Amino acid sequence: MSRLLFLIAIVFVVYLLIRSYRKNTPRQDKPVVENMVRCAHCGLHLPKDESVQADGQFFCSTEHRDAYRK
Repeated sequence: MSRLLFLIAIVFVVYLLIRSYRKNTPRQDKPVVENMVRCAHCGLHLPKDESVQADGQFFCSTEHRDAYRK
């Protein structure tokens, strides 16, 4: 009987160790979602942070911005 109680105690301790380990593992962060904009000259979609903005329009490069203005 005492062996059975000892075995149950060991299983319980292992269960608690596994549970505490799983709580401490870092979770994967959610992917970052960026706003996308469309180049007014060529129609390419790109992240807003990487775009060039002029006259309320978004462009993929300074060359396309200049070509759009002409």
